[in-house]
Amino acid sequence: MSTRDLFALLPLLLIAASAVVVMLAIALKRDPGLAAGLTLAGLTAAFLSACAAAPIVPRQVTSLMLVDKYALFYMGLIIASAAVAVLLAYQYFEKHDEQREELYLLLLLATLGCAVLVASSHFVSFLLGLEVLSVSLYGMVAYLTGRRPALEAGIKYLILASASAAFLLFGMALIYAATGTMEFSNLREVSLSGSPFILLSGIALTLTGIGFKLGVVPFHLWTPDVYQGASPPVAAFVATTSKSAMVALLLRYFYLSGALRNHAVFLVVATIAVLSMCAGNFLALRQTNVKRILAYSSIAHFGYILVAFLAGSTMAAGAVAFYLVGYTVTILAAFGVVTILSNSGQDAEDLEDYRGLFWRRPAIAGIFTVALLSLAGIPATLGFLGKFYILAAGANAAAWPLIVILVVTSVAGLFYYLRIVVALFSDPPEHAAPVEVLSRGGALVLAALAILLLWLGVYPIPLLDLIRTSVAGLN
Repeated sequence: MSTRDLFALLPLLLIAASAVVVMLAIALKRDPGLAAGLTLAGLTAAFLSACAAAPIVPRQVTSLMLVDKYALFYMGLIIASAAVAVLLAYQYFEKHDEQREELYLLLLLATLGCAVLVASSHFVSFLLGLEVLSVSLYGMVAYLTGRRPALEAGIKYLILASASAAFLLFGMALIYAATGTMEFSNLREVSLSGSPFILLSGIALTLTGIGFKLGVVPFHLWTPDVYQGASPPVAAFVATTSKSAMVALLLRYFYLSGALRNHAVFLVVATIAVLSMCAGNFLALRQTNVKRILAYSSIAHFGYILVAFLAGSTMAAGAVAFYLVGYTVTILAAFGVVTILSNSGQDAEDLEDYRGLFWRRPAIAGIFTVALLSLAGIPATLGFLGKFYILAAGANAAAWPLIVILVVTSVAGLFYYLRIVVALFSDPPEHAAPVEVLSRGGALVLAALAILLLWLGVYPIPLLDLIRTSVAGLN
């Protein structure tokens, strides 16, 4: 391995080193502020190293890792979203008596797993990255051990994730048996025109494992329970960082292997997209729990992403990346508001907790409104442009049935977003709970996220240029 290879892997090495440093710091002194500070410092160093590595990529580091501009872009996205999750976690756990330091260690390890996933070009690195991410998430979801919903969510996630990992591993074994290779790029050489049963079965099983992590239908049953049971910062991490890594892997795996060229695979993914868009939006209509609304809406949003994914072009990969950036910023802002409004007794989950918030804390209500409007795809927000590029990618591939379903289900989704907005501006209840004073760090994070949603929604050119450069060599 050359010096350039090590430099290309520097973001991963720095995240791993940060986890070791945080672990040693916890052993020496119990201090949540120190652990959070070291975590942020490590993530910042990893982000800067990812930016610095751009001139020397692409680098194929052994047969396991392909570090190119595509991988670096997604590394930057997941590291930035993980840093926001750290700030939200520090704000949230200040109100709790639990030992808080180990959460940052788990978060660093989960981020490391995500970084491995986005650079994977081989089934071995794929599995290693996925398991590092999954094992870390088990502990993060169930971290609030004093709360029964958190423990239930952790156990459900553990059982279902273990089952999905078994499917995934069996699928990898079948693909290897059919092709004799575990490298994504070598799979393209295998012709799928004859629809060999073993190979297609392996692809279907690997898609099952990926679909579980994305929370798309029919692998979505864990999503609302985990979002509700986990603390808001952890739910934000699951919804953004881990899912962004899985989408990046999904694109690289299917684009390099050429699996989408098979009609049966295309139909399966299209069916998953349709079911996710319909089920996610229509199940969210029945919810009054804000966390569960965001969970079901995430199912729909990843159904939208699959519409562009099916287009199978560089334009589609750019549309997916742009949509993921908008989704990540929006969800972090939404869960940031939930984090601020939660207290040591319970999280701000029920719709009634938000009634009349504008008259008590107008700034927080305004930020939440911007986030909800972005999720709904209202113009002048980043979410609107993201949905526009998804539609453009689908139209470019002439996927008109999927586009029609996307538009119809998006209109249905307006109802549950606007229902929360109406609650924010309604008359406050007589005995409304006071909203705690927001820390300076929490205020800056929420303000920055809201500004990004509006600024990139009006002037997206720098982000679009970066994405075009990053995905240019994906095919």
